[in-house]
Amino acid sequence: MSDRSSVCVLIPTLNEAATIGSVIEGFQTEGFESILVIDGGSEDDTQSIAEDLGATVIEQSGSGKGAAVVEAVEHIDTRHVLMIDGDGTYLPAQADRLLEPLVDGPADHVIGDRFADMEPDAMSRLNRFGNRQINRLFRLIHKHELHDILSGYRAFTTDSFERLNLSSTGFGIEAEMTGEALRHGQRIEEVPITYKRRPDMSDTKLHPVRDGAVILSTIYLIARMNNPLAFFGSVGILGIITGVLIGLYVGYRWFFVGISHEVLAVVSSFFIIFGFLLVMFGVLSDMIVSLHKEQRQRIDRLENLLDREE
Repeated sequence: MSDRSSVCVLIPTLNEAATIGSVIEGFQTEGFESILVIDGGSEDDTQSIAEDLGATVIEQSGSGKGAAVVEAVEHIDTRHVLMIDGDGTYLPAQADRLLEPLVDGPADHVIGDRFADMEPDAMSRLNRFGNRQINRLFRLIHKHELHDILSGYRAFTTDSFERLNLSSTGFGIEAEMTGEALRHGQRIEEVPITYKRRPDMSDTKLHPVRDGAVILSTIYLIARMNNPLAFFGSVGILGIITGVLIGLYVGYRWFFVGISHEVLAVVSSFFIIFGFLLVMFGVLSDMIVSLHKEQRQRIDRLENLLDREE
């Protein structure tokens, strides 16, 4: 991709003074002029380094990476956005890998797959295991073959981003962006990228357990709109299993001990009935969501056809 004028490089930062300079210089070497740094209130020289190198720097009004991304896009007037972390773990030289499917191809959202070429020790064993499990869960719930939904190196059109309903303020933003894009019928592609080891002088802001739990809850909550059968069905099945287990206990105590548990029997019936109702609600909701997706795709095709005619 030779024309860089339609692309804004978006870099969310927080105390990245050790690496932000090399990241910005890398994109400038690649010919990118529009570089926006959205900073979460760094206590080091991140902002001054970025400003000295000619990048536009905005200090976000809220807190968290998710809030930073949403706020930053409001300041972007280019057609395409290339988002990257400021920690030096991604290569600016691979920007075209993400932009080509977006600019020249049919994609609305492109994700860089870190697992395609990950340097040794670039990710701890715990983080690697957690990432893979999160990706498996996402594929199971959202029925889409993606391998790195948490990648911080991605490209998207501003138009597609503005259609997303994003509420995550923290590290769950990548998972929410991916799930929302799928819900709106947007075309997502993955491309292989290199993921480097974080420099020794740069500290990670990711807490594996706390942020992992936030990301998992984000994925699960997105399923309410994207795959309600999985969301409501899983809760319903859990309720049915709970009711059956309580019922088996009540039956055992009545048949073999001669003691009845009327209250527990009522509780067992409640869980079973409530579980079946949730499963049925999930089935009906899934039918409605499928119909909505079909209508959304028809509207998008019609809009694209009108744009071509104009």
